[in-house]
Amino acid sequence: MLRGFTYDGRRALRVEALDAPDTSDRILALGAPAVGDAELPLDLADDFVGPSARAWNSFVQEHGGLPDIVTVEGAGAFRVKHSGRTSGDQHQSGEQPVAAERGSTMHGRIAVVTGGAQGFGLALAEELAGGGATVALVDLNLDGAEASAADLNARFGEGSAVACAANVADDDSVAAMTDKLAARFGGFDLFISNAGVLRAGSVLSLSVKDFSLVTDVNYSAFFVCTKHASSVMRLQDAGYRARVAAAAAAGDAKHTASLPAHYTTDILQINSKSGLKGSNKNGAYAGSKFGGIGLVQSFALELVEYGIKVNAICPGNFFDGPLWSDPDRGLFVQYLNAGKVPGAQSIDDVKRHYEKQVPLGRGCTGADVARAVYYVVDQVYETGQAIPVTGGQEMLR
Repeated sequence: MLRGFTYDGRRALRVEALDAPDTSDRILALGAPAVGDAELPLDLADDFVGPSARAWNSFVQEHGGLPDIVTVEGAGAFRVKHSGRTSGDQHQSGEQPVAAERGSTMHGRIAVVTGGAQGFGLALAEELAGGGATVALVDLNLDGAEASAADLNARFGEGSAVACAANVADDDSVAAMTDKLAARFGGFDLFISNAGVLRAGSVLSLSVKDFSLVTDVNYSAFFVCTKHASSVMRLQDAGYRARVAAAAAAGDAKHTASLPAHYTTDILQINSKSGLKGSNKNGAYAGSKFGGIGLVQSFALELVEYGIKVNAICPGNFFDGPLWSDPDRGLFVQYLNAGKVPGAQSIDDVKRHYEKQVPLGRGCTGADVARAVYYVVDQVYETGQAIPVTGGQEMLR
């Protein structure tokens, strides 16, 4: 809610929980919420959000600026601050081409990327951090996420990235993760559901255990992540709308008339070209991705009233990532062993087979997907879409 108060129609500031009391000449004290936790329903706006918004606006008018510290009775103290990032070497080496191309789209945003320790997730995090976002790398592999976050901080400035452990298929784990990040940053602007697994195999031979694993991580986890991410985003929107309404009621209609109706946020599922077309001897994966697009379209209809856009990006094959190239569990090895490519005798045979299927002649890269992410965030009039990034391999019908 408090972060929503800082939203100016395009950017919001960080609002982080303080572990210990702090001193400042600019402290705003708010009363206790009508209920005791962050699950504040929007119909209580008149009881808490609305009065808090009016108090916020009065403070800004009286002091000529935002408070440094906000205290909420029964909830603690919170610091209002800018990005918290130090200047880094972003864009200087040219190694993050999308961030350099797209300018300030991500500057000051808070982004969460699941499966962010490696592969597509890390490639996306690099482009987001390079563009000025603060990125939370969420992964079961906390050591890997911490190492990747440290690397991003060294390259793009301290505060560019943080690591957070979570099992995206576990409701309690995801709830704890979103609560932790909301306390640290006050909320987030972009949630990318990227974590995924693949187990290839024929319907005649694939085990129920493997089928269930793919379904849990690729399909059910998107529901769990959206459930908790949208709860945070909804409260940000409630705070923003309450502040604008309070300002309008106080006679500032000229200024508020030019503001957007909502605090716009984004939930993105990194889907797959397999979500657009069936995949031979890969039914568990394709089915989970088809289902993901159904969730995207349904969630988009439901969450639009809170300013939350929900879209899917459907990449082509990321041949250079561990999903394909891991020597033990990569798709090239799995497809070779499953006999998915007739006549293939080696991993190179399997790779050449898939390269020939792409009209643009190569696999998908992290930069390709990052361009789609930047587009979706920039495009305020786009929700419920499944956007192919496949080199022409799959085309919209």
